Amino acid sequence: MTQKTAAPLTGMIYRLEDRPPPGPAILAAIQHILASIVGIVTPALIIGGVLGLGEHIPYLVAMSLFVSGVATFIQCRRFGPVGSGLLSVQGTSFAFVGAILAAGFAVKGRGGTPEDILAMIFGLCLVGCLVEIGLSQFVGRLRRIITPTVTGIVITIIGLSLVKVGFTDFAGGATAGEALGEPVNLLLGFIVVAAILVLTFQRNPTVRISAIMAGLVIGFVVAALLGKVDFSSAGSGPLIALPIPFRYGIDFDLALFLPIAFIYLITAIETTGDLTANSIIAGEPVRGDLYMARIKGGILADGVNSGLAAIFNTFPNTTFSQNNGVIQMTGVASRHVGMIIAVILVVLGFFPVIGNAFLLVPKPVLGGATLVLFGTIAVAGIRILASEPIDRRKAYIMAVSFGLGLGVTLVPDATQHLPDFIRQVFATPITLSGLSAIILSLVIPEGDDAVAEPATAERPVQPA
Repeated sequence: MTQKTAAPLTGMIYRLEDRPPPGPAILAAIQHILASIVGIVTPALIIGGVLGLGEHIPYLVAMSLFVSGVATFIQCRRFGPVGSGLLSVQGTSFAFVGAILAAGFAVKGRGGTPEDILAMIFGLCLVGCLVEIGLSQFVGRLRRIITPTVTGIVITIIGLSLVKVGFTDFAGGATAGEALGEPVNLLLGFIVVAAILVLTFQRNPTVRISAIMAGLVIGFVVAALLGKVDFSSAGSGPLIALPIPFRYGIDFDLALFLPIAFIYLITAIETTGDLTANSIIAGEPVRGDLYMARIKGGILADGVNSGLAAIFNTFPNTTFSQNNGVIQMTGVASRHVGMIIAVILVVLGFFPVIGNAFLLVPKPVLGGATLVLFGTIAVAGIRILASEPIDRRKAYIMAVSFGLGLGVTLVPDATQHLPDFIRQVFATPITLSGLSAIILSLVIPEGDDAVAEPATAERPVQPA
């Protein structure tokens, strides 16, 4: 029997435990899929493309969809202490892309094959999930260490450090050679960016949600008309993809592990924020035992699901914040919709032809979309930093952390004479800026400093 509880204060038509009729439930599920599918598959496309994983990319994309479906089911359904029990869609996390690429390049630099690269990545991510699983039990104390300042710095650096990858594709891709920066490549990239911007500012919520996907489609069509799409690989490869645990094996390296472990730490905090926002929108409590149980269960599910991702050959999963906007837009907060989303994603994951379709997208078209996505990651970090007054203490923490993180990004050879272990750790901008932010936050005492003001000729910056 259909249940519906009025929720005038939150604007929800169907609340958490309500069961919408099939029509509204499927419609809401499809909108969640549209909002998340690009985010689910894009990390696999970026990692596979940048690291030159070639024929493995369709399978990685298929497994991204399959695992996201399983993970969403666990998060929404809740098994014992695992899962938040909220309508929370799980998908591949962008936050790990930088650290995963660094690990992949390290293995590739040693002469490793694509299979070696994937074995190392999945081994690191499998061990790393234990970090988040452990942290789920200490979420209250964790917030004392990972402050908004630290989180904002790390997220901003993640976005800024990935812009180079996005802009390289925008100009034609790392393997473009002499074709890098050709006018036609730049034109395609600008068309995608323009399409995303135009669609994002439309009044129709569905159009806004599908802006990135629509931008890719528009860019693809223009590229095809210009003869920039190679259809020779269309329809190649197996029709069905079966999830095979540890298909590529696993490997481990401590120096490469530390940056990934740090991102798991940050992800736990991000998940806390996503689930809190989800609870507010859905009209659920954000204080008390029930709220804390949901937060702990959600972070625990994040860790467990990321472990499943590594086992089934894809990248770490996390809660998707964009789906909170879909809940608010549709007025449907029922976790039973999450079960429908999970089934759709799992079914999509059995067909690698979807991954092959994404492989047809030219690099400049993909680069136009990723440039916007990476830029929004940086903006999200800036918003977190701007959410609190910036006093002198925070200003200097930010200055040093940004300086070090962007420094090793712009001048990677600066660490070439350090011992290998130290160099691999501190040559990663995410790790270096994150560690510096945490250390400085602990070392520099909090005081009654006034909010920092911009330096001018009449008012130069004074030493702290």
